[in-house]
Amino acid sequence: MNHHPKFAGTLQRVCFLFAVAMLGSFASAAQVLRVAAAANLQAVITVLQKDFKQRSGVDIEPIVGSSGKLVAQIKNRAPFDVYLSADMAFPESLFKDGFSAKAPVVYALGNLIICSSKDIGFERWERVLLTPNVKKVALANPAVAPYGAAAEELLKTKGIREDIKSKVVYGESISQVNTYITTGVVDVGFTTQALICDPANKTKLYWKAIDPNTYTPIRQGMVILKKGAANPNAEKFYRYILSADAKRIFEQYGYRTK
Repeated sequence: MNHHPKFAGTLQRVCFLFAVAMLGSFASAAQVLRVAAAANLQAVITVLQKDFKQRSGVDIEPIVGSSGKLVAQIKNRAPFDVYLSADMAFPESLFKDGFSAKAPVVYALGNLIICSSKDIGFERWERVLLTPNVKKVALANPAVAPYGAAAEELLKTKGIREDIKSKVVYGESISQVNTYITTGVVDVGFTTQALICDPANKTKLYWKAIDPNTYTPIRQGMVILKKGAANPNAEKFYRYILSADAKRIFEQYGYRTK
């Protein structure tokens, strides 16, 4: 059957536009933004993900883990675009080793707390940890988790690290410490204030903020990785995390942004 030339031309244009649209959708799928996020961001990253999608139309795929383990994956060529750490040391090491094109920037300051599912009293928490009532104290592994490193530093500053050595239980990440605390596996743990601000947590918790002058400030850093440099959405997300909109969300989850 022969088509009228005008109809054939229209059909060709429709097919061409359809093909372009399909290529665009495939390109968009190929540009999925993979964000490696420190474990302390587990709750807030889902909120940021939703807000960023509403504002930009771009979806992100968060990969959550301890800061150190994520760095190890990045150095083993994991296909991440942006890295949100719980400190500056890990992203600075990536920049130094050539895994990011630009130096890291601080996007938030973390707050360390002492926390329990039991009302054990935290007014003089240093003494409470030494009592027989406290048998297990959870810390994130300080080698890979900056909040764990801050907790270790705090206990040494207070002069009780060796005294409670037999009570310490290490979590692989701050997320595991949170699980230990909320399920009552440990009597007490040192974690991020974000746990208290997480509406998904239904466990009644007792806690006290730790004086930030007793540990090195938890300056959380972000870098666009080499793979992300080729993804225009990575720059959009980077700018979003530093925006007033994202800062409001961070503050709602117990972080400082100033």
